[in-house]
Amino acid sequence: MLRRAAPLFLLIAWAAAKSAHAAAANQYVGSEVCRKCHPDVWLNFYKNPHYKTIASGKEPPERTGCEGCHGPGQAHVEALGGKHNIGAFSEMTPQQALEACLACHRADLGKVHIERSAHTLAGIACSDCHSIHRSPTPKFLLAKVQREVCYGCHGNVRAQFAMPFKHRVNEGFMECSDCHNPHGAPAPLWRMGLRPRLVEAALTTEQPCLKCHSDKRGPFAFEHPAVRVDGCEACHQPHGSMNARLLRRPAVFTLCLECHTGLGAFGRQGDGIAVQSATHDMTNPRYQNCTTCHVRIHGSNADPRFLR
Repeated sequence: MLRRAAPLFLLIAWAAAKSAHAAAANQYVGSEVCRKCHPDVWLNFYKNPHYKTIASGKEPPERTGCEGCHGPGQAHVEALGGKHNIGAFSEMTPQQALEACLACHRADLGKVHIERSAHTLAGIACSDCHSIHRSPTPKFLLAKVQREVCYGCHGNVRAQFAMPFKHRVNEGFMECSDCHNPHGAPAPLWRMGLRPRLVEAALTTEQPCLKCHSDKRGPFAFEHPAVRVDGCEACHQPHGSMNARLLRRPAVFTLCLECHTGLGAFGRQGDGIAVQSATHDMTNPRYQNCTTCHVRIHGSNADPRFLR
């Protein structure tokens, strides 16, 4: 006679008991045990921000030292090594690595958007940018100098920073993270939601440009819609340009005439954007540099035509 199959609930109970037994057998052994086989990692671990969990003595074993990231190490020690019995990040999927890091970093305000960020959605893992054990940088445990980490994927941006007029990232004056949050940024508040992703807003709502260019902040009695609505990128290339002042066009008047055509029913009042007056002969070099007269082009408190 055929043996009757065991009821489903018994199989579930057996599997749960087996899992619990395996978990009980794999205990935390402490980072000092790891030190014996991994002296190269431990050599500089005291400089690592993760070391503070050991030094504090207040954290439970599952959040302390090596095992705080790699999991309990008893099975790994008893097997004399191996990646199959320890939480090896080189064997994890990007999502698994992210979950391991978020076990502690989920509370960081700068990482609240990481699970829906462009990097995560593209399958970028934390360990693709960070080197937890052997970081050569003084901040953020990056695998390389920050700009080199970003250039590894963003080669087009590297080329832009090599142009004659650019922000001084290659010179070390500023970093990519001064404007971007690689862990994700909130929904956009300018350019009708069409701004580049991962751009970190200044003061929660403003473009990051205003963190340095505070004289353009306003509010102004007479605002230039191209600045307030479209944003700085309506006229400027943020990374680098062949044109002075990072402008998108070499001649100022050609940039202004992209909007000031007198056509259409758009604009702040829905009456289109004003065209230059008949006294302006745009073929005359005298009138071709608009900002010679319209000096307050980013906004004015005195003149609706931005003359002062």
